[in-house]
Amino acid sequence: MKTKSVFIPVVILAACFVTSLGWAGDEGKVVVMNPQGIKPEIRKIPMATRPTTLDGKTVYIVDTKYPNTKPFVNELLAALKAKYPKTTWVLREKFAGYMDDDPNLWKEIKEKGAGAIVLPGH
Repeated sequence: MKTKSVFIPVVILAACFVTSLGWAGDEGKVVVMNPQGIKPEIRKIPMATRPTTLDGKTVYIVDTKYPNTKPFVNELLAALKAKYPKTTWVLREKFAGYMDDDPNLWKEIKEKGAGAIVLPGH
C-alpha cells in the first residue's frame, strides 16, 4: 500500500517535468486558428442575354417602395415610354421591401415579360 501511495505522486511529478521540458523548446511559437473557417467557392452566374430590340416586348419596372422615390419612378416610366414607344412598360410594386421576396411578382414577370428593371432600395 505504501509503495502505491509513493509511486503515484512520483509518476505525476515525472509527467509534469517531462511535459515542461517539451514546452520549453516551443517557447517562440504561437499556434493560432483561423476564425474565418473555410470559405465556399464562388459560384459564377452569367448575366442574361440582352435582347436585340425592345420593340413589341413587355418590360416590367418593379418599384421596391423605398421612401420618397415615387416621383423618380413616375419620371422614369414617362421617359422610357417616350424613348421606346413600341415597348409595353408595366409598373408593379413589390409586396414588401427591397430585401423581401415576392414570388408571385417574379412568376408574373417570367410568364408575361421579356425583362424587368428592379429599382434599388438604397
